[in-house]
Amino acid sequence: MHRTDRRREKRNGRRTGGRAGAVALLLAGAMALTACGAGDSGSDGTRDVSSGRRQGQGPTGGGQPAPDAVAPGTGRSAAPGGEGADDTAEPGPEAPDYLSTFALDVDTASYGYARRTLGDGRMPAPGDIRPEEFVNSFRQGYERPTGPGFAVNVDGARIGSGEDGGTGGGGGASDWSLLRVGLATEAAPTTAERPPAALTFVVDISGSMAETGRLDLVRRSLDILTDELRDDDSIALVTFSDEAETRLPMTRLKGNRNRIKDVVEEMSPAQSTNVGAGITRGYEESVEGHRKGATNRVVLLSDALANTGDTEADSILEKIDSARREYGITLFGVGVGSDYGDAFMERLTNKGDGNTTYVGDDEQARKVFVDQLPAHLEIRARDAKARVAFDRKTVKQFRLIGYENRKVADEDFRDDGVDGGEVGPGHTVTALYAVRLREGASGTVAEATVRWLDPETRKAHEETGTVRTGALEDSLWGGAGERLQVSAVAAYFADHLRGGDLPGAPGLGELASRAAALAEATEDSSVRKLATAIGQADRLEGGRGAGDGSEPDEGEVG
Repeated sequence: MHRTDRRREKRNGRRTGGRAGAVALLLAGAMALTACGAGDSGSDGTRDVSSGRRQGQGPTGGGQPAPDAVAPGTGRSAAPGGEGADDTAEPGPEAPDYLSTFALDVDTASYGYARRTLGDGRMPAPGDIRPEEFVNSFRQGYERPTGPGFAVNVDGARIGSGEDGGTGGGGGASDWSLLRVGLATEAAPTTAERPPAALTFVVDISGSMAETGRLDLVRRSLDILTDELRDDDSIALVTFSDEAETRLPMTRLKGNRNRIKDVVEEMSPAQSTNVGAGITRGYEESVEGHRKGATNRVVLLSDALANTGDTEADSILEKIDSARREYGITLFGVGVGSDYGDAFMERLTNKGDGNTTYVGDDEQARKVFVDQLPAHLEIRARDAKARVAFDRKTVKQFRLIGYENRKVADEDFRDDGVDGGEVGPGHTVTALYAVRLREGASGTVAEATVRWLDPETRKAHEETGTVRTGALEDSLWGGAGERLQVSAVAAYFADHLRGGDLPGAPGLGELASRAAALAEATEDSSVRKLATAIGQADRLEGGRGAGDGSEPDEGEVG
């Protein structure tokens, strides 16, 4: 269904080397950058590669302005030109953009919190919706590498009418396609295979954590984790309200499980939320109990509603920057609560070289702290970035769905001093693009490249995959693979919740029906829960989203 090429390039990983690569790209792009710098953003993020201008008036963003595409396999810029332009023409000041560059992101908290909000009978706030976190919450079925690094999978499908009919509410979508760029690391090790862990838990015990489903859920989560960790793992526990307190210094699990559980059980709600004090104390304890050769990580469990002390993510992380860099301590954020500061938590973990998730019930707690524990503890790629270069001969317009707060300037793709994302074993990262092909186009559509640093050596590596027009011939709803359809449903759902206008967007009723059918086909309970969430949103909107006129699918409670 698609063709994938791989190319690995080892570089020295130094800042100077990264800048040299960026300078080479700029020289190849010539004047293309003068008109299409990072500041040229439109209202809906769609890039018209015929004119170099953003199109549309939608409220959401997503396309990343960039210079001309690197011709696949050449490392050189393709000559610019619009429809009917001479392919040999020199680039001019109005040359269009063909690159999309962003930092990788494995966060999923936005989707988990949206499900919790809908389950409580409320619509989530549009500002809390990040489509990439919806999409990355589901299994993708990508090919994985057999060793360190990434496998690059690129495929897609036409958005227009399928064999089963229905284009949803998106008129004029027949010439649009959905392109999926999938990046996967090697499978996560078993509990017995992973390195030992030294985990410092920083637990919010502020007054807001007294609500059912907050501190009580944190206690149960830590109980689960205490049972699952190995004897050679270690735990420290810090709590915070208006001040921070160390409840347990770094302690080996062997012979101390009951003691750890007793300390966890003694936690009770107090007063304000001084996240800055908690994180500062947590990093101090992590440094004090640092173990060479182990995975040293701070785990923040909170509703992230900071209201006391330092409430700015950047300044909080500045206080522990030297410990973070010198000791390689990373930050993992676990959100809880019906009111949750997702944006604040994400900002903290992005700056802390980590990721976020959301836990709303015991089932999700077991998934995070048992099933996915190795992926959340280890890091296999640091400062990982992706760049997708579209071929101007085949692509007329494109829009990246989500990743607005993960954008990277195109010239910084190979600057390894520029922060990227951290990815663990067993993770997948998906980027979806709405792509409008040129009429009668044939050939390469895009080249996707991922660049990352080895966590130990800091050497830079790259892997590349390409996709051709033949991979986009099947209809999204009529012939595409089930996992691609699940990604599409999740992306359309997120876009609807934040008031977007993606091409070919079905109504909520149709999306719920498709999700229910996909849950049956994949036998995946997580897809069933997606159908339930969509149905809940449809009912809260009074059924206005039923694009096919059908009754909302009731789905499975929870």
